[in-house]
Amino acid sequence: MTYVAGADFGTLSVRVTIMETESGKAVASVAAGYPLHRDPADPLIARQSHADHMEALTRAMRGAISEAGIDGHAIAAFAADTTGSSVIVVDDRLEPLCDYYLWADHSAHHEADEITTLARAEGLEALDWCGGTYSHEWGYAKLLHFLRHNPDKRDRVGTALEHCDMLAATLSGVRDPGLVRRSVCAMGHKWMWSPKWGGYPSQAFLSRVDPLLDGINAKLDSPVGAAPEVAGHLCPEWAERLGLKPGIPIPFGAFDAHWDALGSGGRSGDVVNVVGTSTCFIAIAPADIHPVPGICGAVPGSVTPDTTGIEAGQSATGDLFEAIARRAGSDVATLMQGLDSYRPGQTGLLRLTWDNGDRTVLVRPDLGGMTLGWDLGHTAPDELHAAIEGMAMHTRIIHERIAETGMSIAHVINGGGIPQKNDVLNQVYADVLGTPVLVPESSPTGVGSCIMASVAAGIFDDIASAQERLAPPARRFDPDPARHAVYDDLFELFRSVYMGFGAGEPFDAGAVLPRLRGFRLGQA
Repeated sequence: MTYVAGADFGTLSVRVTIMETESGKAVASVAAGYPLHRDPADPLIARQSHADHMEALTRAMRGAISEAGIDGHAIAAFAADTTGSSVIVVDDRLEPLCDYYLWADHSAHHEADEITTLARAEGLEALDWCGGTYSHEWGYAKLLHFLRHNPDKRDRVGTALEHCDMLAATLSGVRDPGLVRRSVCAMGHKWMWSPKWGGYPSQAFLSRVDPLLDGINAKLDSPVGAAPEVAGHLCPEWAERLGLKPGIPIPFGAFDAHWDALGSGGRSGDVVNVVGTSTCFIAIAPADIHPVPGICGAVPGSVTPDTTGIEAGQSATGDLFEAIARRAGSDVATLMQGLDSYRPGQTGLLRLTWDNGDRTVLVRPDLGGMTLGWDLGHTAPDELHAAIEGMAMHTRIIHERIAETGMSIAHVINGGGIPQKNDVLNQVYADVLGTPVLVPESSPTGVGSCIMASVAAGIFDDIASAQERLAPPARRFDPDPARHAVYDDLFELFRSVYMGFGAGEPFDAGAVLPRLRGFRLGQA
């Protein structure tokens, strides 16, 4: 039997999955947690330690090997995906100078605004492929924030790394920044890298943003590639720690949502909604698409080598559901009871799901959540159902924007952890979108990493062949035509409020509450 191992680094834990490649079965799946460092005085901060990540990986890997009941030396390859943009600044020996600026760290919003403003003024082509706005969640903004706030460490900066690249370098024993192998997924989506304009944005542009960035591109200059190409081989030190065989291949890493899309069975033409704490939308598009405003990025090779990965997102999904339950003194599972009997718009509530800002298509972290249509009879389950509808309608806005790139959407897949346990959400999405929604029968978390590991090891010839064997089959949720017709009406109201409050577009505010009352009374 041949085994591969894959790790998925999330916001609070890493999960190691071991799969047997002949049967396609997962023989073990073990998670280990690590702390998230927040500051009560500054809600924008979200940091994590590299040492904590590696210690958790060690526990999870050894736990998975034990659960599988195998010799770790039987594992033929290891691959890992991570959150992003999660950025760490290191010295010239790859020793950390700080904790990771986690993807959820919003400290660099001023820096992102400055990059966006200058890029727009100068017509920087790279910004078009970022959707027209450089995010506070991304690499250059976080690096500049570090340089501004750590003057005592500036002269020790060797480079800055995304988590997926730092992980692969650490496991491969790399100590020279110039030898680090960087993921096109990370650099393309978060650092404006593309061979189309020769790699990174010009050093002259970055220096005009702030002279503190002088010379930074030289420090970022190392090979860029994509899985399943091999980035390195497991060094003896980490092989011993993890219980694996030295020298096994480690492919280039990527972001969790991109490989979750593959683990969910996504192929060219599909959009995968990776629904978890937040939602990341991964569209696997043909090469000949064009950029559109508001999309987080379109990067050739970021999902598979022969397609263009389009990324979009919602900044809070599961987090929002949990917040509603917490405020009600309950939990999501309890509040979900009976929601399958709700008709479309039954609550008369319209929920704008901006509780952690809007990532796509408005790219506005300064927005807040909003619920319209309250009356004295509403309950916490009503708000939760309205939030699910709001998520689905926001998803429809995002899918329509993705289609403007020239991509024809073949299938919609609900990946991530929440769809595994929330059929109400899956059905509402199908009814709102008016298209079947496919949901993996078992968790796809870590499967994408195992797919890439298996191809890197030469077990399968290509990603599609590995998916056929390893990706779980899907359940299908078909839209109800009558419910979809009602949601079409509610969606037009949602869109007008979304664009009105979020983008300043004119709309008839006086008609909103009466129309919502009509939905509540079944008169819409």
